[in-house]
Amino acid sequence: MTSEQKILSAVAAGNRTVVKEVYLQHSNTIIKWICKNGGNHSDAEDIFQEAMVVLYEKAQNESFRLTCRIGTYLFAVSKHLWYKKIQQLDRQPSGLPEGTLEDLAYEEDIVSHQERETHYQQLNDALDQLGEPCKSLLQAFYHQDKSMQEIASSFGYTNPDNAKTQKYKCLTRLRKLFYGAQAKL
Repeated sequence: MTSEQKILSAVAAGNRTVVKEVYLQHSNTIIKWICKNGGNHSDAEDIFQEAMVVLYEKAQNESFRLTCRIGTYLFAVSKHLWYKKIQQLDRQPSGLPEGTLEDLAYEEDIVSHQERETHYQQLNDALDQLGEPCKSLLQAFYHQDKSMQEIASSFGYTNPDNAKTQKYKCLTRLRKLFYGAQAKL
């Protein structure tokens, strides 16, 4: 179970400490974004609280699977709720001509999605160039949430510290490959 899944389970269980932690960790970013996009602080707090309720309700549903980080999910829900509220109030952010809000939101979503897809593709390409055992080691740590002890025993390292050192070296090589590919664009 990933740390995000553990947090989601704790939210579903109504763990106040975890809910407060999620709130404090993500509220400022979203509140600032809403304020930059035509809202006031009160609007922003209301929208974020609604997004937290949506997260809580979704977490209650056993079939719900979070496919991104909790902060990303809260931001997407908040953004959607904010655009919906602006439409209902027939209010445009300052400086935008009438009727462009939907177009702007749609274009932002498409551009954001395309950028994310490009980065994922570049990361996958860099992982492929990295080769074995680095690729498998990094996937075991970041995707499968294996501990250094588990990685050490599966990859034949003498102890977790050696596995950690190798992970660091692999990550450094991956960063060079990934950022080198981005610099070529």
